[in-house]
Amino acid sequence: MAGLNVSLSFFFATFALCQVARRASKALLPAGAYASFAREAVGAAQLGACCLELRMLAELGPWAGGFGRDVLLTLVFLLFLAHGATCDGAWANPTVSLQELLLAEASLPGALLQLAAQGLGVQAACALTRLCWAWELSDLHLLQSLMDAHCSSALRTSVPHGALVEAACAFAFHLTLLRFRNSLPVYRVPAVALLVTVMAYAAGPLTSAFFNPTLATWVTFRCSGHTVLEYAQVYWLGPLAGMVLAVLLYHGRLPRLFRRNLLYSQRSKYRTPRRKLAPGSGAAQTPAEGRSSREPGAEGAQTRTLLSPKTSCQ
Repeated sequence: MAGLNVSLSFFFATFALCQVARRASKALLPAGAYASFAREAVGAAQLGACCLELRMLAELGPWAGGFGRDVLLTLVFLLFLAHGATCDGAWANPTVSLQELLLAEASLPGALLQLAAQGLGVQAACALTRLCWAWELSDLHLLQSLMDAHCSSALRTSVPHGALVEAACAFAFHLTLLRFRNSLPVYRVPAVALLVTVMAYAAGPLTSAFFNPTLATWVTFRCSGHTVLEYAQVYWLGPLAGMVLAVLLYHGRLPRLFRRNLLYSQRSKYRTPRRKLAPGSGAAQTPAEGRSSREPGAEGAQTRTLLSPKTSCQ
């Protein structure tokens, strides 16, 4: 369990350093530069370092560390819970940035800047994590540093099946984000962490359940076993298709491209008031009938006038 303790220390150090970087960049940079670049870069670095260490534990832990899959799934839930609580609004996922672009909530230059920041953040995380492995602080890190040059592919199924799995994971992930986007973080963060844990359990043995093109690019594209085109089909086209399908199903359209709802019929919020019919057969009343019905005492008044004393004296 010494290797697991070293990995836990690595996680705590990663979150602490990234939190310091967030506070420093927020204090030194303008608000726009922090929101569109620095926040995404730091969030991607935090996510990339933790996922690399988790992948190392998943590959070496069962036979070299003495712990099973239950420990790994618990770590996945806790890490994504901590990531959601500390990311300061950064998802560090290109498909989320493209989702905001499709929802017309972000501009094209802003989305491209976020994609560049995410790529730089994950690249920096990979370099620093491999440097930490080279220090050989535990037996697991020693084995990982020796095996890193000959890494195994994260894709352990056929290319069409892998693309379908990644698309399904991205679809569930983005549909959850859309459902909880206006909810409080106390509800949204645990829901996302639980969903990621379930997908790691179900799809982890097949594709490692990345549903993050940038993270998959820097983690597994250099590994042997498949070509770059096959990796792109699984880890790029699959998550993009799942994201587009989630937006289309949730909104019925792609707001950036279409104004008309493509899936659901829109009903008007306002109802036209119905005219009330007149009592009886519905035939129109004559003015005399209407006047007589409104003045029930008219005949009595005329009778009293004919029989009055003044008329009889004449």
